[in-house]
Amino acid sequence: MSMKTMKSKAQAGFTLIELMIVVAIIGILAAIALPQYQNFMARSQASESVVLLDGARTTIEDQVVSSGEYLQTVTSLTDNGVNPTGKYGTITGVSGVAANSAAGTVVYKFLASTVNEKLKNKSVWYTRTADGAWSCSTDLGTQYAPKGCTAGASSTPSGA
Repeated sequence: MSMKTMKSKAQAGFTLIELMIVVAIIGILAAIALPQYQNFMARSQASESVVLLDGARTTIEDQVVSSGEYLQTVTSLTDNGVNPTGKYGTITGVSGVAANSAAGTVVYKFLASTVNEKLKNKSVWYTRTADGAWSCSTDLGTQYAPKGCTAGASSTPSGA
């Protein structure tokens, strides 16, 4: 056998076991990355609620300052230029505590579809006290709740 023939029989590619190891490593990385990506997507979708609710809060605050009354309906928000509908949910309720009151609640509810499983039919809401303090609550889990919101609230206010 000549030297030229032996060289051509040298290893010319990867062995099956090497390829299987690479595929296994990729599978392990994907198994770790996919749940993390889904959690990231849920948190980013949850942030939409704060964006829409902040617009509503500004309009409500303007109304309270000018008239002393909390807006009573979602229609009153749209009449004042607030878009209550987002990609993942909508503002479903605006309600004052009582007529001629500066206190009330504005509620954002996630859709039942086209949203992460952990967010479906959940809500985020801001409550305003008569003295002007706002607080945020949600029935989302702690890891999905927007910053500054109290997570795990057991009951959604009316209008959700």
